[in-house]
Amino acid sequence: MLIRPLDYFLVVWFALALASTSWVAWDQFRHNPEPSVMRWGFILVTLYAGPIALLLYVMADKEPRPGKHEAFVKPLWRQGVGSTIHCIAGDSTGIILAAVITASLGLPMWLDLVVEYVVGFAFGLFVFQALFMRRMMGGTYWQNVHRSFLPEFISMNCMMAGMAPVMSLLMMGRDMRAMDPTQLLFWGVMSLGVMTGFAFAYPVNVWMVSQKLKHGLMTARPPGSHFAAEAPVGDGRKAHGHDHAMHGSPSSMATRAQLVAVSSVSVLALAIGLVAPANWVNLRLSSHDVGDAIMPPGMIMTRDTPAEAMRDMAAVLPRDITQVRGLDARGDTELAPRIENGVKVFDLEASVIRWQILPGVHVDGYAFNGQIPGPRLHFRQGDRVRINVTNHLRATTTTHWHGLILPNAMDGVANMTQEPIAYGKTYRYEFTARQSGTYLYHSHDHADRQQALGLYGALIIDPADPAQEVKADHEVTLQLQEWLVREGLTYPAMPMEGAMPNYFTINGRSYPSTDNVHMKVGETLKLRFIGSNTGAIHPMHMHGGPFTVVARDGVTLSPAARFDADTVNVGPGQRYDVIWTARESGTWMVHCHITHHTTNNNTETAGGGGLMMNIEVAAR
Repeated sequence: MLIRPLDYFLVVWFALALASTSWVAWDQFRHNPEPSVMRWGFILVTLYAGPIALLLYVMADKEPRPGKHEAFVKPLWRQGVGSTIHCIAGDSTGIILAAVITASLGLPMWLDLVVEYVVGFAFGLFVFQALFMRRMMGGTYWQNVHRSFLPEFISMNCMMAGMAPVMSLLMMGRDMRAMDPTQLLFWGVMSLGVMTGFAFAYPVNVWMVSQKLKHGLMTARPPGSHFAAEAPVGDGRKAHGHDHAMHGSPSSMATRAQLVAVSSVSVLALAIGLVAPANWVNLRLSSHDVGDAIMPPGMIMTRDTPAEAMRDMAAVLPRDITQVRGLDARGDTELAPRIENGVKVFDLEASVIRWQILPGVHVDGYAFNGQIPGPRLHFRQGDRVRINVTNHLRATTTTHWHGLILPNAMDGVANMTQEPIAYGKTYRYEFTARQSGTYLYHSHDHADRQQALGLYGALIIDPADPAQEVKADHEVTLQLQEWLVREGLTYPAMPMEGAMPNYFTINGRSYPSTDNVHMKVGETLKLRFIGSNTGAIHPMHMHGGPFTVVARDGVTLSPAARFDADTVNVGPGQRYDVIWTARESGTWMVHCHITHHTTNNNTETAGGGGLMMNIEVAAR
């Protein structure tokens, strides 16, 4: 699925890679006098490295004019290209095959790298060198294995020294889709790894060609072919157009001391390439551990960051969205119960939706009944209620009834009072309302993720005696929330590096898309502030004069305990009921007094943003 701008780049890149590979294959077999093993080497590397390999082919190997291949490929730098291409083609094919298998099996990254090295080296040595080159090298298969071992060992070490850090750091970086062979990003990392491996292996391959330890580019003009007709005079039937020994030949010019030194350095480079990334990323994790998680920009991930943290902080994947809701949809709509044998029954369904908070701005979140916040549950003290929660999330979930006195089995705490609700399953919560006041419900399974992404709602319980209710002419519930939206993806906002919020909502909308309240001078307004947010304290302030705090955390204050204020600090989970009297006509504002929380992605729209709403007061 195309999620990030990088995905579109990769689509173009691999389209160019396929086109480049097709052209190289056509030109090699149609116009270029190369042995088959080198033809396939260039074809494979072009498949992996795309236009970069095409450039190498044109600059180093493609016959410029008929009969000129021998002279064209003679320079040492071109011979080094051919030698490296042959190494990369075999080794990287084995590495990529191993990477696909190990990722599918869910092996940890460190073991993945070890298996990739072993399989890549084996494929390069036993297949691409000893088998495919046997006719050209002469001797038996095992003689060729023996002669090819040291050059292949040195070249493979250097290639893997460059390729391993690329795979480790990018696969365990922000976008964990790079660990999944079914994702385009996996192949993008492999492509970049092959190119980096080529760059690391090229210098040592040039040296080995110069010392006659390895072959470079060759010219093959079989008798009777159109290539033979193009051969220079007196040279039409050469098997190859350069005169140096094959792998590990006794005619090698390298001394024993040089071979020991170069081999040792290649081993050191390999060790650094395999081990150094463990200082920055957790190589104990596998693709099965992290899934296709995409981390927020700026998140600090270290070698001991657990998979659980990565999954909790990951973006909501667009593929999981089941519903798209525009600005016409409302959150906090009251859910009417049905009555079964005297019990008030509510049905809640958790799912992933796309929810618009501003014109042109949406969040991907978790929702009850397709709305953020979830529907308001409204009943009376003494009512018997049953709430059926059905889970349509890919993760497990529960629902906690915040602040209520109820049986322990109904408290909704995952793995403590109940088994988490699995995908497609329903859990029935049933209890008698013993209290009255303003409460909330929210997920209590990975709550820092699920509640932060919208899995919460208001729970209003009227007192059994209506006379105990502190009434007003108008009533509004305000549920506060923080959001993190970057590069079109939504992450759970948290008070930690890389996860600080940049959007803020009241009842699922940011100002100026929040609701306006209309009233007249002399009328009263009851505001129920609910700290449905997870990571901040919001000092909610009101213009136009003070309000009276009449209830806190669901408990109605006695008249003597009530107090006037113009700001209350609403922390996560806290609730305040306040009564405000419209003293003067005009537009009066309710807002958080942390000024950053009244912006939209650090900008103001129509004088503000985020946690703001207007009270429109008309004269009588």
